[in-house]
Amino acid sequence: MLAQEIRHANLINLHGIAVAQAERAMADPVLAEATTALPGLSERQRRQVLFVNAQYGMIVLNHRVGAIGWGELMGHLRVLCRNPVFDDYWEMTREHRRSLPAESLEARVGRAVDVMVERLRDDPEEWWVVGPSS
Repeated sequence: MLAQEIRHANLINLHGIAVAQAERAMADPVLAEATTALPGLSERQRRQVLFVNAQYGMIVLNHRVGAIGWGELMGHLRVLCRNPVFDDYWEMTREHRRSLPAESLEARVGRAVDVMVERLRDDPEEWWVVGPSS
């Protein structure tokens, strides 16, 4: 139990470091260019991508450390998926997610978000029911 608490604390600290770096990159266009591997982004788009990535990471981290269950995770992601900036980010990073180990939490969440995004594109009025339940 103690090892798990230490692991969670380390994950939270690592996320804090990542957010701090994203904040620095959002504040300095030169750093932002070095932070993202996505070509052809305007400064505004790059800042949005950095921010939405931090938002997504925070939501997944909440699940990873046990603050929210799978159902709550899906609920938070349903709301995030309604955002057009997130939709653009998700499409731009599709290839990046293919390198994840299939059994990892990141890959499992990615597949769930893929379903949400597709269903929202088909019927945006049904946003509260899209996505897998497990």
